[in-house]
Amino acid sequence: MTATADPPKQRGAWPSGVGGLDPQPTPIRLTNIWRWAQLTWRAERRYYRRLDRPVRLTSRRLGRSIRPSLERPLFLIGAARSGTTFLGDCVGRIPEISYHHEPPATKAAGRYVHDRLWGFRRSRWFYRTVYAWLLRAELDGGLRFCEKTPTNSLLVPFLGRAFPDAQFIHIVRDGRDVAVSHLQKPWLLAASKGSTQREPGGYLLGPHASWWVEDGREREFEETSDIHRMIWAWRRYVEAALRDGPPLGPQRYLEIRYEDLMADPRGYGERMLD
Repeated sequence: MTATADPPKQRGAWPSGVGGLDPQPTPIRLTNIWRWAQLTWRAERRYYRRLDRPVRLTSRRLGRSIRPSLERPLFLIGAARSGTTFLGDCVGRIPEISYHHEPPATKAAGRYVHDRLWGFRRSRWFYRTVYAWLLRAELDGGLRFCEKTPTNSLLVPFLGRAFPDAQFIHIVRDGRDVAVSHLQKPWLLAASKGSTQREPGGYLLGPHASWWVEDGREREFEETSDIHRMIWAWRRYVEAALRDGPPLGPQRYLEIRYEDLMADPRGYGERMLD
């Protein structure tokens, strides 16, 4: 029998062996909340260094960081490999924005919200607590909070209710290109099965049915081909965002095409700022 090598380890992910081969995601509990905080902070520091933007501290900004505001938060949504990271990097360079790339704590909490394992009040408290903590830790209390997590595409109703003045930018890319790009990552590949590695949100790498797969179709998802699994993921994310985003109205929801953004980044940048 030929041993299968583990896929490249993702920085900030759970250590290999944590949770073993149990496909269930790492839970959020009082006993491991410190670990979630550590992972979230490490991810935060890594992406702030990547943006490499200067921090201009003022007395007003420092004072507001004691009790940070979550007014008009901005959520960047879209299927994985659709250009969400590029969009986030662009938005993150706006001086008035406090940008946060896929905080592991709230990324892990997505399934608790979607599957209603937590009630609305508990979910809202958790998200608002994590976001306020990030603003406070970065001394960004006077800036507008912005977060990018692809799975938030399936949580628009909750986020829209928990943050009544929130705005959403949904980036959509051709599903064929997304699927091919997704194949370059180990997240859902059959070849990753047997690995004990987990991505930062606590989800085991491999062809395992996550919380966003339709009920009753878990086995079908796990047994299909890699390319079909990638297309499946794209469809679920995009369908959810297209269903739940537009009803919020044009003042709260903006849809852009990845291909158009690449062709005219300046024009779309001005449109997003408006």
